[in-house]
Amino acid sequence: MSNIRLFFSNSLSADMTGKLDKTKSHYLTKVMRVKENQIFSLFNKEGEWEAKILKKYKNIVEFKVTKRLRQKENIRELWLAFSPIKSNYQNFMIQKATELGVTKFLPIIFDRTVVRKINKERFKKIVIEASEQSNRLNVPKIENTKDLKSFLSSNSMDLIFTDLNSNNKKIEKSKFTDKPICIMVGPEGDFSEMERQEILSFKGVQALKISENILRSETAVISTISIINYVIN
Repeated sequence: MSNIRLFFSNSLSADMTGKLDKTKSHYLTKVMRVKENQIFSLFNKEGEWEAKILKKYKNIVEFKVTKRLRQKENIRELWLAFSPIKSNYQNFMIQKATELGVTKFLPIIFDRTVVRKINKERFKKIVIEASEQSNRLNVPKIENTKDLKSFLSSNSMDLIFTDLNSNNKKIEKSKFTDKPICIMVGPEGDFSEMERQEILSFKGVQALKISENILRSETAVISTISIINYVIN
């Protein structure tokens, strides 16, 4: 099996033929130097398939699916609610969170959020590339930015609140339900006291102090996801 994996959003099935877009066609033939009849794999949330190149014309690759490699996965929903940060740090954070299994990103504008917009197209590109690299099938969803009140009122979840002011350093697995687990990491200037109280009043929240040190947002994200993965797996 080839180690070249490409995300393909459309439906896939054995023996079907299809075409890759220009970007994926260029990557496959010019960057990876894959030739006619060589194999690679295509995946989406429904599974993963082996495919081979039939031909290339006008910078577009035509392929044929030869067999199914992996079935659809049933995975636990793991969300990340975060404050947008500077792009270089945010790109790193998104990439690593995808590799670690986050299934949905929810950007939130807090009182002390400095960066108030996200480049959603760039965001999508990063999560797709990270999914291809990390051997996962489900590419994370990306929500539009919301304020804290809208986020709390519109989502049903088990919320893990990374709170520097908390004394709790342990997650209670018994408190988890069958709802998605959502990790919340605040802005660089931390949560305001009003925001803390609003979050702590949310039904199903667990406050967690992940370190005695003040962590950068991207470090806090990676640390908390790792803790949650350890607890639930």
